[in-house]
Amino acid sequence: MEWQTVAAALFPLGHNITEQAALLRGSAQLEAGTIEVIGTCEHTAIGVEIALAQAQAVLATLRDYPQRPILLLVDTQGQRLRHRDEMLGINSYMAHLGKCIEYARQCGHPVLALVYDQALSGGFITSGMMADACYALPEATIRVMGLPAMARITKVPQARLTELAVDNPVFAPGPQNYQRMGAIAQIWQGDLSQALGAALAAVDTQDHRITSGATRGGRKMAQTVVDAVLSETIDWHGD
Repeated sequence: MEWQTVAAALFPLGHNITEQAALLRGSAQLEAGTIEVIGTCEHTAIGVEIALAQAQAVLATLRDYPQRPILLLVDTQGQRLRHRDEMLGINSYMAHLGKCIEYARQCGHPVLALVYDQALSGGFITSGMMADACYALPEATIRVMGLPAMARITKVPQARLTELAVDNPVFAPGPQNYQRMGAIAQIWQGDLSQALGAALAAVDTQDHRITSGATRGGRKMAQTVVDAVLSETIDWHGD
C-alpha cells in the first residue's frame, strides 16, 4: 500500500509528511494533539544513510518536541546487503537507530509502529520492534526470512517448512502469525485514525510480548526459558 493512502486514512485532520530518498518525516494532527511521523517507503533496504537519517529524526524530535508521540511507519526489505555497508559497520548504525528509539521512550515519548506494507529482518527489528507497541495492516508482509531462502539455509525441504508453518507461527510469514507470537499487538482494520487514537491512549511502557505470545499460543516456552536463565536453573525434563 502507498504511504500516501495510509497517511490520509490515519490523519484525516491533516499532515505535512514528506518523502525524501525513501525516508518519511513530518508531523500530523490527531484529536488528542500532534504526532511526529518517521518511517520508510518503497520497500527500501536499510543502509547506513537511511538508518542514520531515521536516528537523526528521532533525536530531533526529542530536542524540538519533548514527549511528543512518535509513529514509525514501517516498509522495508531489511538491511542493505552491500559490501560497502558491511565495511562501514551497518550493524552499528542500525543499533544506533534502535538505541535512539529506546532513548525516546525513556524520555517520555510514546512510540508506536505500524507495518503498512513490508517488514523484514534487521530493518524491522531496529524500528518497529523497538516501539512501545507495533501494529500492522491486514495486507502487510512480515517475516524474518522467506520459506525458499529458509530452506536453502537450513537444508530443510521447503515442503516440510510449509507444513510446519501451518501450526507454528515462527516459520510462517504474515501479520496474523506475528500477532500470535506477540510481536504485533493488533491488526488494524476499519477506521485507522480511530485505531491510532485508541493505541496512543493505551500506550504501556512495559513489554508484554512474551505474555501475549503465550496467551495467543504462539510462544509457549519463551517465559519459561527466560525464568530459567534469570534463576540460573534449567529444569531438564527427560534426556
